[in-house]
Amino acid sequence: MVQRICFLVFPLFLCLSVIAADWTNFHGPHQDNISSETGLLKSWQEGGPTLLWKNKDIGTTEYPGYSSVTVSEGRIFTAGNVKTGETDQDAHAYVFALDEKTGEELWRYENGPAWVDKGRFPGERSTPTIDGNKIYHFSAVGRLACLEAATGKEIWAKDLKEEYDAKLPEWAYAESPFIEDNNVIIWIGGEKAAVVALDKLTGKEIWKTPSTGQRGNYASMTAFNYENRRVYVNMNQTGILGIDGKTGEKLFDTPFETKYDVMSNPPYFFDKNKLFATSGYGTGAKLFQIMAFPRRWEAEDGSEGRTIMFSLKEIWANKNFDVQIGGVVIKDGYVYGATYEYKGGRNWMCVKLEDGSPAWENPGVFRGTLTYADGMLYCMSDKDGTVALVKATPEKYEEISRFTLPNEGDDKEDDSKFWAHPVVVNKKLYLRHHNFLYCYDIAEK
Repeated sequence: MVQRICFLVFPLFLCLSVIAADWTNFHGPHQDNISSETGLLKSWQEGGPTLLWKNKDIGTTEYPGYSSVTVSEGRIFTAGNVKTGETDQDAHAYVFALDEKTGEELWRYENGPAWVDKGRFPGERSTPTIDGNKIYHFSAVGRLACLEAATGKEIWAKDLKEEYDAKLPEWAYAESPFIEDNNVIIWIGGEKAAVVALDKLTGKEIWKTPSTGQRGNYASMTAFNYENRRVYVNMNQTGILGIDGKTGEKLFDTPFETKYDVMSNPPYFFDKNKLFATSGYGTGAKLFQIMAFPRRWEAEDGSEGRTIMFSLKEIWANKNFDVQIGGVVIKDGYVYGATYEYKGGRNWMCVKLEDGSPAWENPGVFRGTLTYADGMLYCMSDKDGTVALVKATPEKYEEISRFTLPNEGDDKEDDSKFWAHPVVVNKKLYLRHHNFLYCYDIAEK
């Protein structure tokens, strides 16, 4: 049932029409990686929860995918590459719609050429975004498509890489589209624009942020309200870029550098004026306070005015909490995630947001991805697909159960990359490895 609900969205107040059980964006409807599901299993039987179904056709052979899933109105959406001939030119990016109950394919849509660079992990990365009866997918090589959710029929599509003269990021685009009001926003990182807002119904440009001289990166954006302004923020190659959500005007560009210009985790806004960011490759985590101050201006005609300027002030840094691509969960004043280089990546950590101090560390299931639901963390190793059910508490690392996904992916030469983020929705756990999607029943019996 669709309800009109007013609620505190992490981290701001919104009033939207939602379906409570939907998972419409990468990391969920509020983009906080937290599921609202309750009544879930607090432990698993040996071998894991009951497997309801699996689909082995969301990508083929040497071109698997790392896209997660979104779910709405009985349909599951994801993306992967399909090779239909003998050469790399015969590989294309596809969006897939599956039946939520059975996992059977409902339709597929070809979204242009595939990312096939075997030295840089071929496969789709972006997760489709659901907006009512439409979905939006941004391919690894920069093609944005708007489709009918029920049929997969194309409404419009644009090659943003070409239109805005952009160079692909080193490992291709991984950002998932952001929808707000009538706009779809993409951080394209081109010579003609850093960020673009397009009319979500037509694809027509609404506004753009001038180029920063940097390519796009891999994270999906965050939005929040501060000092009576709507602010969009994301990671670029060497920092954190904030822009005005109504005009695209640049508000701040704060340095946040890594060895390889890789920023894969979205920034997280919380506690009214705090921004948290983390990355691997020697940087770790930092907490910032958002600062706003007025600045007067005077035009050539003598008119005067005042504008609000923004900056980020570093509160603390923790180089050890270096989450690479697995995301984090922020809950009750603590942040959870898996480290990358610290302790050789064999470490999960809980950090106190107030001062950056570690609450606990534990080898867990090797580094990987995670999500949160009903008081529990679902932690998946990106090395071998071992999944652990862990209590979300700062007191200690308390693992309740674990099991390991079958290694059935077609890409046997590169089968250790369990990179797709897990999802919990409608009392089901969705786990992906390459061209396989698994659906598990985690309802409390």
